[in-house]
Amino acid sequence: MSIHNLPKSTVAQSGSVQPSSVQPSSVQPSSVQPTTTQPISADIHELDRTDIESYYIPGGKVYERFFDCPLDHQQPADTRQVRVFARHIVPVGKEDQMHSLPFIVYLQGGPGFECSLPSSVKGGWYATAISEGFQLLLVDQRGTGLSAPISAHTLVQHGSTAAQAEYVQHFRADSIVRDCELIRKALCRGRTSAASQKVALLGQSFGGFCITTYLSLFPNSISRALITGGVPPLLDSPDAVYHATYPRMITRNQQYYAKFPRDIARVRTIIEHLNTADVVLPDGGCLTARRFQQLGISFGRTGGFDSVHRLVLRAASDLETAGSLSVSALTEIAAAQSFDTNPLYCIMHESIYCQNGNASRWAAHRVREASFASTFEHQWDRILQRSDPAAPVYFTGESVYPWMLDDYAELRCLKDVALSLAEYTGWGRLYDTGVLAANTVPVAAVSYYNDMFVDVGLSERTAQTIAGCHQWITNEFHHNGLGVSSHVPEYLFRLLKGDITDL
Repeated sequence: MSIHNLPKSTVAQSGSVQPSSVQPSSVQPSSVQPTTTQPISADIHELDRTDIESYYIPGGKVYERFFDCPLDHQQPADTRQVRVFARHIVPVGKEDQMHSLPFIVYLQGGPGFECSLPSSVKGGWYATAISEGFQLLLVDQRGTGLSAPISAHTLVQHGSTAAQAEYVQHFRADSIVRDCELIRKALCRGRTSAASQKVALLGQSFGGFCITTYLSLFPNSISRALITGGVPPLLDSPDAVYHATYPRMITRNQQYYAKFPRDIARVRTIIEHLNTADVVLPDGGCLTARRFQQLGISFGRTGGFDSVHRLVLRAASDLETAGSLSVSALTEIAAAQSFDTNPLYCIMHESIYCQNGNASRWAAHRVREASFASTFEHQWDRILQRSDPAAPVYFTGESVYPWMLDDYAELRCLKDVALSLAEYTGWGRLYDTGVLAANTVPVAAVSYYNDMFVDVGLSERTAQTIAGCHQWITNEFHHNGLGVSSHVPEYLFRLLKGDITDL
């Protein structure tokens, strides 16, 4: 979902960025360190390097590139760096046009998720972008995938809790965007016109948040921008987000149980069991009732009802036949939850809404306890005390809670860091409303009417703030519409061309 940059020392000296000469096999799991390898000659353009690993997939040739980037773009005296991975895909037959083809940079959803290697670029948004004349750039955002990944294993080397928290504070959208900007300069170096040096942006979910930051910081570097399910709320703290999204979670629960009415009894049986038994997952995490409820995050995606029903049916069948949950069921449930493998999704999730000195302080938890505690109750004795004790037990959605730092094995090791980040009040500004109001970059955005992740009402207000933003609101897709149908990117490109004018 996003893109990143190059060596700090070079930027400080000349304003340019040097690609890393280290091969993928030598990249270490740790991330911040002074550069010890000698960069290749500054005379060699990144696109002309012969030491880059490359291979073909259907429809494109993939180049795997690594870049050394400043940890803190705002502090030239800070010599710490992060190594960022970018997957560059050139359409088959156009390998000799890398210096002239425009780039489209894909910014992945999250925060905390890497870009996957597509098995083919002959379909989906990849094919749409290629048909529009682009070469593709898929970058693992800093902290994810092969880009200085954040985990308990990599953070421990940074010392104290305070030092670890300070390090992670540099992994928000503003840093991601500055990474992208330096990479853009490296890849577009030598192009003769200002227009040819610009890149197009495509952002899914949190990627759209990053695009809005990019529009605020470097609008002159962008040729056009497409946002899918990620027009961000221009807020200073997350509370309003959860006041808007909890009611949407309630609606999705009602729709789920309308489709699978027998799951009412099944889920109640599972919740009762998890309240009375200590269930340990294969990775050492705890499957508590409140963690089981988090499977509802899938309700925000196409096919999510069916995937949750399959897990519910499997778990209920285990309890009926054996009185406990099988290793197979537990493994599948754990695999459906990505907080251990992508811990930034938890520990930095609410910070993406924080600006101007506001701390998140576990906003989803506070709002739930104040306004929705009974609706999303997980304790069995309290469920039985509700006005309708036989009512369905509701799942939760995309929200993070402090108790996750006990229930998830990997997050336990990051508990002190996460608690520190939740109280941090030093978050700077992510969006410049003045710049957005004067925007001249063509922007097309789709917002999903029933989106459980990014509230359409809040998105609509932001779209009205961005001058020239063409917003398409539809109930045809859920949050993952970009990955479900090529109609989404095709429609957005048509909006940018002026082919659709009645919105």
